[in-house]
Amino acid sequence: MERKDRVILHSDCNSFYASVEELHHPELAGLPIAVAGDPENRHGIILAKNQLAKRHKVKTAEAIWEAKQKCPDLVIVPPNYPLYSRFSKMAREIYYDYTDQIETFGLDEAWLCVTGSTHLFGSGEKIAKAISQRIKDELGITVSIGVSWNKIFAKFGSDYKKPDAITVIDKDNYKDIIWPQDVSELLYVGHATARKLKRRGIFTIGQLATTPVDILRSWLGKMGEVLWVFANGHDQSEVKLFDPNENDNDRVIKSIGNSITTPRDLVCENEVKLVLYMLTESVAMRTREAGFKCKTFAISVRDKHLQSFTRQMKLEKPTDITREMAESALKLFHNNYNFDEQSAIRSIGVRACDLSPAATPVQLDLFGNEEKRIRQEHLDQTIDGLRGRFGNNIVRRAITLGDTMSSLDPKRDNIIHPVGFFHD
Repeated sequence: MERKDRVILHSDCNSFYASVEELHHPELAGLPIAVAGDPENRHGIILAKNQLAKRHKVKTAEAIWEAKQKCPDLVIVPPNYPLYSRFSKMAREIYYDYTDQIETFGLDEAWLCVTGSTHLFGSGEKIAKAISQRIKDELGITVSIGVSWNKIFAKFGSDYKKPDAITVIDKDNYKDIIWPQDVSELLYVGHATARKLKRRGIFTIGQLATTPVDILRSWLGKMGEVLWVFANGHDQSEVKLFDPNENDNDRVIKSIGNSITTPRDLVCENEVKLVLYMLTESVAMRTREAGFKCKTFAISVRDKHLQSFTRQMKLEKPTDITREMAESALKLFHNNYNFDEQSAIRSIGVRACDLSPAATPVQLDLFGNEEKRIRQEHLDQTIDGLRGRFGNNIVRRAITLGDTMSSLDPKRDNIIHPVGFFHD
């Protein structure tokens, strides 16, 4: 018997932060609005904008001063993450009325597998229409929803028409809708990957899809094969189960990370070292608090031109030791960035991933200094206790003293972002 195609929705709340702010600030009706960080602390990046701001070509991730040049009347509103989180939770509760397979992709986006619900509520398109109307009526905002048989094409569908739209991408029309689009429109084709592909004559998603997978693998490694699968609609990744009664803090933790936009551009390795240590202190403390050790460590770097990259490395053994994490971060940076050839850095992030419970037995290294590692673990735990009682700045590394950035407290100020598409 032929297997029935899955029915996957991807719901994207339109201009989410800005839409929620408009609801709570009716006095701003009819004005171009953007949600942005604090320009005094150099967090002056546009996070979201409403439709009026979009008409002035205001873009996400550009600096406030750039946006103001395009739209002098732009109203800047500071972000209110607890409010956005509450609206995100209310949207998930609506989704849960149609399926328990819901996977969030940030506060404003989610995949829904409604394959088992179509006999109750009708086709995927009909369910999408019902959800769209309920979001509008009950939350006062709009969503764009893509409907397809896999997560990648459903996500493409929600981006294809905005705002307040529903796009169905099926096996009869995907080549007409998706394949002519620029290759950069495919999920996880970033700027660097798009440049590599275009240098080799791959300009559209269709050209990517019809390029032999062996050739793509030789160009891009494993990611070449992944993108070929995505472009051809062969993605089989599941949408995870969702429990609306589960506390967000009790969900399975896949990684622990933190990032920061620095008060000034970083122009040398000593400044980068300072920030990496500050961020790693935060991530290491949270890893210990959660009862985990990490087997992989990653960094992300964005320069002043908003070009970014992410690199990660496997560790020799699972760790929650701050020094070992920081050394891994520094090694990743040294191996992948050169100030003589690349520009100043605007933001940096670190992430502990591939987590395992701290109590998991570990094979000891006969030739390693396990006694020293144990002493280091005890020292970190003692420092954690002091910081818990007297504040995170009560004990600080010498490298952080005497710099204007030393007042930053990534542990206190961190924002934990939801898990993305890749879960390992």
